[in-house]
Amino acid sequence: MTSQEKQATVKNSPTDGTESLETKIAEMKNIPTEKDLTNLLSEGILVVTFNKLDGDERVMTCTKNVKVIPEGSLPKNSKTPKVQGLVTVWDVNAKGWRSFKYDRVTKVEMQ
Repeated sequence: MTSQEKQATVKNSPTDGTESLETKIAEMKNIPTEKDLTNLLSEGILVVTFNKLDGDERVMTCTKNVKVIPEGSLPKNSKTPKVQGLVTVWDVNAKGWRSFKYDRVTKVEMQ
């Protein structure tokens, strides 16, 4: 990379560099960024594959779409602070709330 290319990259990057790094990692893993994943989950049902903390692989059919989540299970307090890197979803098969760390996601598929 030439010095001009480096300057252009720095100029077009966010000041903290996190967004471009997250985007590059998502592209390398062939998955959406955390923000895009959250948006997709809000719109429909996805099959997300990730590695659990103990190293086991988990495949979960999940959503954040309020049209799919049973009324009695909808979040009561939407002002819960968001923890960066932690994605909380409704597990369609287990019929309960689950969460996973975004950086452990290995595959995302539309159902």
